[in-house]
Amino acid sequence: MTNEKPSKRGGKRPGAGRKPFSPTKEERAMVEEMAGKGMTQEHIGALIRDGIEESTLREHFKKELVRGKAKACMAVGGSLFQKATIDKDSTAMIWWTKTQMGWSENKRVELTGADGGPLQYADAKDALTKKLLAKFGADNGLEDSASEADEKTDS
Repeated sequence: MTNEKPSKRGGKRPGAGRKPFSPTKEERAMVEEMAGKGMTQEHIGALIRDGIEESTLREHFKKELVRGKAKACMAVGGSLFQKATIDKDSTAMIWWTKTQMGWSENKRVELTGADGGPLQYADAKDALTKKLLAKFGADNGLEDSASEADEKTDS
């Protein structure tokens, strides 16, 4: 028995197994372009050689994936900025202010109960029940239904 450790790639025989992946300049340029055009990593990997796994793509083309997307964002952002500033496109201006400046059309409304305390839903339910009974109760038999509902919630 020998104390030989198996190589990192392949079996015990020297030279066995798959050769390590080594990207070419052309593949790097291709990955950067595809990433910039919004292709998924799954699809990019399928177009490299006979197809490579996404993990291999991320391991060997990390810079190209990031750079491609960054270049595309810069180009689109530059076009948007030009539309907003030079062409005076109000839609582009609104989009810019909302996404880049934090502007919003939404207004925050907070509700509180008496003296700034929490809302009391039980009081609102009782008040609504009394109003409904006063308006519809005796004529429609709601008074009996309301007292039956209260008994069920109490038990």
